[in-house]
Amino acid sequence: MKMIITENIKLTLSAMLLVAVMSSCEKYLDRDGTELPALSPTNLDANAGSWKTYTATTLADYASVVTTPDAVTSDKYKQEIEEVKTEVSKIDDARRDAIRYWSGGGVLRWNQIMRELVAKNNLPPAENEQGFYPIPSSADPNNLNGTGTAFPFSNPPYAARAYSYVSVAQYDALVIAMALKAKYARKSPNAVDVNIVPVILAAPKLNSFPSEDAVMAAVSYEFLKRLFPQSADTLFLYKKKEEQKWFKLWAGVSTRSDIEAGEKLGKAVFAKVFARFRTDGMANAVGAQSKWDSLTKRCEERGEIAWKSMETSPRPPMLALFGNVMTWNMDKKNLTDISTSVPPLSTNSEGFKAQVAEVKSYTDNPTRERIAIVHYWADGAGTQTPPGHWNQIAEKYIVAAKQSEVRMARNLALLNTAMMDASVSCWYTKSFYYCPRPSQIDNSIKTLTGLPNFPSYTSGHSTFSAAASTVLSYLFPDGATTFQAQADEASKSRLYGGIHYKMDCEGGLKIGKMLGDKAILRGQSDGVQ
Repeated sequence: MKMIITENIKLTLSAMLLVAVMSSCEKYLDRDGTELPALSPTNLDANAGSWKTYTATTLADYASVVTTPDAVTSDKYKQEIEEVKTEVSKIDDARRDAIRYWSGGGVLRWNQIMRELVAKNNLPPAENEQGFYPIPSSADPNNLNGTGTAFPFSNPPYAARAYSYVSVAQYDALVIAMALKAKYARKSPNAVDVNIVPVILAAPKLNSFPSEDAVMAAVSYEFLKRLFPQSADTLFLYKKKEEQKWFKLWAGVSTRSDIEAGEKLGKAVFAKVFARFRTDGMANAVGAQSKWDSLTKRCEERGEIAWKSMETSPRPPMLALFGNVMTWNMDKKNLTDISTSVPPLSTNSEGFKAQVAEVKSYTDNPTRERIAIVHYWADGAGTQTPPGHWNQIAEKYIVAAKQSEVRMARNLALLNTAMMDASVSCWYTKSFYYCPRPSQIDNSIKTLTGLPNFPSYTSGHSTFSAAASTVLSYLFPDGATTFQAQADEASKSRLYGGIHYKMDCEGGLKIGKMLGDKAILRGQSDGVQ
């Protein structure tokens, strides 16, 4: 643990420095993000067009979207070559900066942007003048009816779902793009005309049509502007979309028709994934008073103590019905079986009383090391949430592995679908058992971190972290020991902070691993070598 916490302290100091420069939301979103080396994959994954997609997408589905490109010997293509030369001649500092920014890969750049957006929007609504909390309507996320408050409040389930859909859409879009690249085999303009010298970028090794950057820009922008609909966010996203869309034309390695075909493809794949998004059950995830009351009643009928909000003005349980949202890597029966496979102790048992006392012993006797762990893994309001934290951990390993764009997308899709499933499973378990928080049982317990407004069992951090560490250990075996230690530390942080019992943490770790294993089974059958 000492090795991990030393690294954690370094990262915490970096986070503090980041906060210091966040003088406004706009500046926060407009910063360049972590430096990424220019892509130089050890494996181009040229056969990725045959990999299995998530949305049952095939090349035939897009035959009318992306049609046969003009031959490089045609007059029309020659005109495009002249346009490339003109754009290269107009290079300036702003375009050079854009080329540098996106040369590290769109998959990781959009992931960084998304983590920033989650953090910016991860602020729960304040109570109104009547002392009640406005509840975002999952059926009216932009508050078009003016009856509630606008999503996103990027809480962990909302964030996990968002990360998963963007990752899946990027992956599916890139797989189809790679299939089309292989089908049409059009070389990049600098390979067609040796007089074109790429600006900053190394000469591309992949075929040029359609542009994978335009594909990714379109699919990412279309999803993110709906997930984060505030006007300032949308304007920022549009700027980034246009940069990625055009930067390879400015650099001399893509033509206009490459880019236009890529944008059409990206929008078409988005539409297919978005159709699932709209019907996955999120519209019913908030619930209503009658349903929340029924959860309390069911718990009490079992003879147990039911969870209740500890807010000064009681707040409804956050996304109480999120456990009914569609999962990625299993069906509903698998989900419910896994989610209830590790039941909690009865609130009437001596074992439970001992666990309450254990929580109090930690909060009454904090140490510097445990406090540091609590804060490092808190991932509460105003942060990228636990799923974002694990995306940040994954980035380091993806960069070090020098992966192709499509492999990056595939690996983040495996990671984020596992954590989406973890969020659904965890919220199903929470609503199923409706277990009270430690400070509800013993009001002398003073938590060391924010008290979440939903039931205790199981720990979301533990479930997310076990699912993530399991998938990352599969993807990067050399890091398995570290991933497991990080998951254990994240889990313990909730016990140290006084907001979870040991059973919450241990149950979450066990269930999370099962969910990670489901994602691995998917990865073992997707055709990726």
